Amino acid sequence: MNWRAVKTIFDHEMARFWRTLWESLASPVISTVLYFVVFGAAIGGRIQEVEGISYGAFIVPGLIMLTVLQQSVSNASFGIYFPKFIGTMYEILSAPVSFLEVVAGYVGAAAAKAMIIAVVILITSTIFVDITIAHPVWMVAFLILTSVTFSLLGFLIGIWAKDFQQLQIIPLMVITPLVFLGGAFYSASMLPPFWEGVARLNPVLYLISGFRWSFFGLADVPVAVSLIAVAIFLALGLGAVWFIFRTGWRLRS
Repeated sequence: MNWRAVKTIFDHEMARFWRTLWESLASPVISTVLYFVVFGAAIGGRIQEVEGISYGAFIVPGLIMLTVLQQSVSNASFGIYFPKFIGTMYEILSAPVSFLEVVAGYVGAAAAKAMIIAVVILITSTIFVDITIAHPVWMVAFLILTSVTFSLLGFLIGIWAKDFQQLQIIPLMVITPLVFLGGAFYSASMLPPFWEGVARLNPVLYLISGFRWSFFGLADVPVAVSLIAVAIFLALGLGAVWFIFRTGWRLRS
């Protein structure tokens, strides 16, 4: 593994984040405040508790996961699409680095940005509600795994996209709806049996469930199933990236 190459790509991607730090953090912080105002005040007035947890605290893991998924996908997709757009991708492909090193640099930077923003969201949430993390080690583990997995997805989207419009289609039309329908602001057990079964077909439900368990010890599905789901997503992402670099699909055209 050429760690110097990985660090070079990582530092280059992170430099853009540090240059626009306030802009990068302002949007998720404002969104979090708005979610607390809308969901905490409006819905929280009707739903005081969910399985013994105050509704305001209950939605915190969902809010963090929503931000992590959006930021991971958008940062990674733009990070790899921009070199394609300006033509510097050929320099990366001709450099003496493997696809693992390229992916590690871009995906690692996107995941790091998402995790930094997740910490900021968590700190912002403590202004509104009291939060106790029951399993902090598992919380960090789920955060890292989810950030890396969806950064890989964003990397694939960036390679697939032919223009900036396509770059936004999946995050806006697929990822965000899946998060809202995946138990970010409610427990799947609150749904009627039929719709609970439908909700369990949503892969994001397993990510949010595992992450919420790390906070409160509550989960819609067994934690082991959540970990297996994340591992499967990660393996599929790595397999797809390997295929793309192996064949040059959307990279050399």
